[in-house]
Amino acid sequence: MKTADSLLTTGRFFITGTDTGVGKTRVAVALCRTLAQRGLRVTAMKPVASGCVNTDAGLRSEDALALQRAINVRIPYDEINPYAFKAAIAPHIAAMDIGCKIDFDVLDRAYQRMALQSDITIVEGAGGWLAPLDTLRNFADLAVFWQLDVILVVGMRLGCLNHAMLTAEAIERRGLRLRGWVASVIDPQFERLAENLVTLQMRLPQPRLSLFPFVPQLPEDSALPKFAL
Repeated sequence: MKTADSLLTTGRFFITGTDTGVGKTRVAVALCRTLAQRGLRVTAMKPVASGCVNTDAGLRSEDALALQRAINVRIPYDEINPYAFKAAIAPHIAAMDIGCKIDFDVLDRAYQRMALQSDITIVEGAGGWLAPLDTLRNFADLAVFWQLDVILVVGMRLGCLNHAMLTAEAIERRGLRLRGWVASVIDPQFERLAENLVTLQMRLPQPRLSLFPFVPQLPEDSALPKFAL
């Protein structure tokens, strides 16, 4: 299997998935940790997050906090996650419910400050590739805005072949480069995993960067698997 060894040494990457709940954060955190261990300066961003919890410091996303712990450059939380919404619903609906407009300029200022301080910047989306940000724009537009290379997390369950190939095609139609994909086992009862992996490796020209086994929830940092570079 071709690895990411020559692919992920410097650059800016967008982590997307075939759907919500497929393990994007788990993959992003493991990738940040692996690259930081190689001596690279790594930053990460969750531009928009819903389902956040109230804390003494304000609304916080568990995903964004996990990213903050995984990076090795000191970045304020509000730059890692500029838009945090409490409702556990699609971010654009959560924003509309409280009369908030997601401003790309706000996101861009945070991203540019982060990129200046790092060799690698990881941006994690929410939901899938075309998850909306407002009435007109979606996360794909944000990846295009920053001209990010893309890493696709494929949730390994029934239907993953179609979802993966549709997403890969949509990424390339936007003119962005899909650098590789990660198989994330999210259904412990998924039948014929090996055969589905072979099919994806045959149908997707980009390399499989890693295989993440099933876990019922995001594990503690110490229990995260290493990214197989």
